[in-house]
Amino acid sequence: MMTRTGRRLAAMTLVAALALTSCSSGDDESSDVTPATPADRGAAEQALAKVESSSDVTVNRYLYPTRTGDRDDRQNWADVYLPPGEHEDNSVPLVVLIHGGGWQSKLGADVFVALSRRLAERGLAVYNLEYRRVGSGGGWPTTFKDVAAAVDFVPNVQAAEPEISMDNAVVAGHSAGGQLAMWSGTRHNLEPTEIGAKPTFRPTYVISMAGTLDMRQAVLEGNPRARRAMGGLPSEVPDHYKSVSPIENIDPDIPIIAMTGTADKVVAPSMSEKYVKAAKKAGGRASLVEFPGVDHTRIVASDSETFPQIIETISRAAHDAHRK
Repeated sequence: MMTRTGRRLAAMTLVAALALTSCSSGDDESSDVTPATPADRGAAEQALAKVESSSDVTVNRYLYPTRTGDRDDRQNWADVYLPPGEHEDNSVPLVVLIHGGGWQSKLGADVFVALSRRLAERGLAVYNLEYRRVGSGGGWPTTFKDVAAAVDFVPNVQAAEPEISMDNAVVAGHSAGGQLAMWSGTRHNLEPTEIGAKPTFRPTYVISMAGTLDMRQAVLEGNPRARRAMGGLPSEVPDHYKSVSPIENIDPDIPIIAMTGTADKVVAPSMSEKYVKAAKKAGGRASLVEFPGVDHTRIVASDSETFPQIIETISRAAHDAHRK
C-alpha cells in the first residue's frame, strides 16, 4: 500500500499530465478542448498543493480542462477532501458535490466546505466542484459543459488519489446543484450530439437537496434564474429543456433521494414530490425526505437542525453504494 506521502509525491508528478488531459466530451464539440499551456501547468501544480488541513482531513485542488476551450482557473476546479489516515487503493467511497445558487455567480463551491469536511471525517472522499455560472461566463451551454467536464475528470483525479473508489459513487447537489446532480446521473442516456453525452464517469446514486427537478415548471412559474440558465423560455428553446430537465430524463436504474423543506418558497416542495412519484411510476427506486418548516437555504446550512441528517443520508448512501 502506498503511503499518503507517496501518493502526494506521485500526484505532484502526475498533475501536469492530468491538467493537460482532455475530458472525453462524448458530443460533437470534443475537438474544442484546449490543452493547458505551460503557464497552466505551473498553476495546476500550485493548485494541487494542500489547500488546508484540519483534523487530518486533506484538501487538494485540481483544475479540470473544459469543453469550451477557455478554462477559467478561478472557476474550473474541484477541491478533493480525503479522510484521515492511510487507506488501501480503491477503498474510500466517493461523493461528488454540486453547489447551488440559482446558476448565478453570487454563490460558489465554498458554501459546501463544511459539508465536504464533515463527510470526509465520516470516511468519504469528497469532490466539491466549481463551475462557471451566469454573471461569470456561464449560462447555456457553458454551465452544463463545465459540470459535465468536471464530473468526467474524476477518473483523472482517482489516478492521482488511488484510495478513491469510483466503483460506486454518490453525486449530490442543492437547488440548482440538485438539477445538475440529477442531470449528471443520467447523461449516459443522452443522444451523442447533446451536451454531456457519453460520460466517462457515472455515479451510482443521486441525491437532490431542494433541487430544481422540473426546469419547465420553474420557468413557467416565473423563475428568471432558471430561464437565464436555460437560454430562453421552453417555447423558444424546447430542446434545452428536454436535454437537461431532470423530470424529462428519469432513469429507473439509478436510485435517487429527493430532499425538500416544506417551507421552501424558492423551489416548490411539490417539485421533489412529483419527481419521486414519476421515478417510482417508471419502476425506479426513489425516496422523498421532507423537513417540516425548513426553507430553501436552511436545509443545507451547517448550523441547521437538518445538517446532521443531510450528512447521515449522504454518508449512508455512499457507504451502502460502495458495499454493493
